[in-house]
Amino acid sequence: MAAVRLKIDVSGTVGDEAWRNLRQFDEILSAEFGHKFGSSGLCNHAAAAVHPKGEWIGAEIRLNTPLLAQYAVSYYLEQERVLDADVIE
Repeated sequence: MAAVRLKIDVSGTVGDEAWRNLRQFDEILSAEFGHKFGSSGLCNHAAAAVHPKGEWIGAEIRLNTPLLAQYAVSYYLEQERVLDADVIE
């Protein structure tokens, strides 16, 4: 199994809106979003408030093979909200 770690720009959105609006790679086995995958820091605002400029939250995508993970990196980096994407071991 292989995984891709994403860094997602959440500024100007509320909650996990930026994550939900991403186009997901067809071949994923699972996908998770949250601070446990990295972030710019703890959210110091109300849950219903807009994320401030510069705020990002990580996500992890699991795939069957390292080759699919490489394709997924390219796929996600084409999307506006994805700041970075890397294959992880």
